[in-house]
Amino acid sequence: MGAIDTGIHRQSIRIGKVTFPQLPIILAPMEDITDPPFRLLCKEMGADWVYTEFISADGLIRDSNKSLHKLDIYPEERPVSIQIFGAHADAMVGAAMVAEKAAPDFIDINFGCPVRKVASKGAGSGIMNDIPKMEEMTRRIVKAVNLPVTVKTRLGYDREHQQIVEIAERLQDCGIAALAIHGRTRCQMYRGMADWRLIGEVKKNPRMHIPIIGNGDICDGPATLEAFEKHQVDGVMVGRACIGNPWIFKEIRHYLSTGEQLPSPGLKERLEVCRRHIELSAGWKGEKTALFEMRKHYSNYFKGAPGFKPYRVRLVTAGSLGELNQVMDDIENSFT
Repeated sequence: MGAIDTGIHRQSIRIGKVTFPQLPIILAPMEDITDPPFRLLCKEMGADWVYTEFISADGLIRDSNKSLHKLDIYPEERPVSIQIFGAHADAMVGAAMVAEKAAPDFIDINFGCPVRKVASKGAGSGIMNDIPKMEEMTRRIVKAVNLPVTVKTRLGYDREHQQIVEIAERLQDCGIAALAIHGRTRCQMYRGMADWRLIGEVKKNPRMHIPIIGNGDICDGPATLEAFEKHQVDGVMVGRACIGNPWIFKEIRHYLSTGEQLPSPGLKERLEVCRRHIELSAGWKGEKTALFEMRKHYSNYFKGAPGFKPYRVRLVTAGSLGELNQVMDDIENSFT
């Protein structure tokens, strides 16, 4: 199959000082996933825009070492958004001002996290039960910083309150520069299929003039093409499908350009990238934390390798980088 005509001929979007390529593919913010090492790998594989993990507003204003550490940015990963979350406007304003000093390209407000410990306190998607509070917080943050402010949110709190079309208008009126929408409600968590129909309604609303980014169930090139063609979004955000699979950005871009599915990387390349991921992670967060958090990536890094289960057990139980590297050597010797 040759190059395809996507039917999408639109100008590149510009947010603040950043101009994005046409049809940008974006790395979604994910706790314990989108740290600087992984963001850098995704950027090298073709991500056009990356987000930090969500960072506690209370932690930033208290100078928590863990929260401050999450502000780190590699120059090579730009453009990058620092995402903050919290339930109280004063803390969120203070956190936005702290985040601005780290010199990201954008400040992003998390109005989308569905996890109980966050939402039950009125933060993340929990704030969708109080739209006036959402507006007040957003307006104050926009006023407090000089960087463009964006928002990531959901369709609504539950099935009976999918108010995203109205919410989008009101957030735009508060001065945000772009809006990312996950196509599920807070109560859905990550269950069921994302509803892109409502995301498309926001984009096609004649009142909307800011970029609209769609998120949810983007796992390959065809799903991305459908999001751009059918729902007319300005950007597509990749979440869980990139865990242990930074190649997905390259694969999606290749499909959008040619209409062809790019062959999956071979085991040798997977080993090389996984080793580099581990080394970068250990250098940034320390050996112990890196060993623990890398466990989320192994199944996808080595997806499809026959007889891999015993090696996965060894990878997730390795107690040192030396032990982990020995497992990697054994995998290489066994499968290549």
